[in-house]
Amino acid sequence: MRWLIVTADDFGITSGINRGIIQAHREGILTSTSLMVDRPACEEAAALGRECGTLSVGIHLELNPEHAERVPAELERQYERFLRLFGSPPTHVDSHHDVHYDPRVRPHILAWAEPMGVPVRGYSKARHFPNFYGQWGGETHLEQIGVESLLQMLEMEVRDGVTELNCHPGYIEPGFPSSYALEREEELRTLCDGRVRQAILEKEIRLIGFRELPALATGLSAAGEL
Repeated sequence: MRWLIVTADDFGITSGINRGIIQAHREGILTSTSLMVDRPACEEAAALGRECGTLSVGIHLELNPEHAERVPAELERQYERFLRLFGSPPTHVDSHHDVHYDPRVRPHILAWAEPMGVPVRGYSKARHFPNFYGQWGGETHLEQIGVESLLQMLEMEVRDGVTELNCHPGYIEPGFPSSYALEREEELRTLCDGRVRQAILEKEIRLIGFRELPALATGLSAAGEL
């Protein structure tokens, strides 16, 4: 069996990104998203996430590896803010620019998340696949996030067990605070393309959210499949 989690980063960064993420969930293959608790549209994002009960909502941590000694306190602060915004614990943990992979940050995050039983990207039963991204070497490569590219990824990278593919869909507004901009609208189009969902059905890949992962992992471990 093959299961696929499709996670949108940057929920809460702007209203346009929020709108695109919800659309990618309702009309496309997106199953999860990760909330940035200190960004301008975070309250709107939390409200949208609560309204959309089938969407798994985790926390997208913003941390500075240069100040690793501050990480434990910052984890607690951002977690508490997530609870105030969303009203329930995150279904998963990841980080802006994947800084949780940094060896100065990683031990703090894993020690913090383990007692809560919250899966951390790249350190859970879900294999993290990060290559659905449209900017390499400082240049835009829309072909990397087009439909044909994603279909190839589904064929080559979604293996037995659970795979997480992260993405960055959304609508761009004036003053958007990132160089990864027009790529987001291309990602959104791809995630909502009917050919992608059809391929998932034909390949018998099951779409799941992070909220389903703990029970699934327990069942597969008991069966000796993970």
